[in-house]
Amino acid sequence: MNTKTTTIWWAFSLPILAVLIWSMNIAVTRYVADYITPVSISFYRWLVAFIILTPFMAKKVWQNRHLIQQHFWQFAILSAFGMVLYQGLAYSAAHHTSATNMGIINAFIPVFTIFVSMFILREIPNRFAVIGSILSFFGLIYVMAQGDFASLLGLSGHSGDFVMILAVFFYAFYGVFLKKWQLKVPLLISLYVQIGFALVYHLPFIFWFGLQGIDANNVASVLYAGMFPSLVAPFFWMLAVQYLGPNRTSIFMNLMPVFTAIIAFFWLNEAWTIYHSIGGVIILLGIVLAQKKTAVVNPMQSAK
Repeated sequence: MNTKTTTIWWAFSLPILAVLIWSMNIAVTRYVADYITPVSISFYRWLVAFIILTPFMAKKVWQNRHLIQQHFWQFAILSAFGMVLYQGLAYSAAHHTSATNMGIINAFIPVFTIFVSMFILREIPNRFAVIGSILSFFGLIYVMAQGDFASLLGLSGHSGDFVMILAVFFYAFYGVFLKKWQLKVPLLISLYVQIGFALVYHLPFIFWFGLQGIDANNVASVLYAGMFPSLVAPFFWMLAVQYLGPNRTSIFMNLMPVFTAIIAFFWLNEAWTIYHSIGGVIILLGIVLAQKKTAVVNPMQSAK
């Protein structure tokens, strides 16, 4: 009997929207770096998200408390990797590198995710995922080199870039753990509980570094961070991981340098050059190719 797999095409819009929101947040993060400390904005963004969700989720969390207790340590680990280590390190990196570099480094998440998936899930990517990842990675290198690969030899390391690399490595674990555990918990409840853990994780850092106040210079950035990249984008991303899997979802992170460059062009008046266009096309082609699945041959058909 033939098994027909229905591709949920609308699911592909979920990671695109999430990456667009996060790309905007990179620009916001870089902008507000001079007005608030990393620990403070990281704490405030999750506090804002927690306050927004509480009226809608408090009762549901109480009703599902036994289910939450059952996955207590899994929620704790997800929050640590996805909301504290990744987001906190990203805010720290913003003080020492550019928004463009942060966007480019974020696009390395697919490479890390494939590696982590092989280690934890024992998943071997198909040839389309490998070729697509290599192609999109080539596009990233092209953008990073500004069209001149020889210039890469002259690039010096930067502490902020290394911190951002560490951040995206942790986020790769977050995506793979979501796929590995596939918690039978409503996504909003899962998100709410993870945010609660994130607030608790921030307490020792606040005690050590202090908490900066909110003022006219940073309030808009805090509110944006607390709503869109903290609530809307993670929800879209977790849905995408469920429907597409961590490897196929994470490849969309390669759009981040393109989205970041577009935002910088219109908002920060940064120049859009030919290498952005060429690299962007290569990245998009790699993403499309990586979504292609290897055909499964039916043994009965192959015997004919």
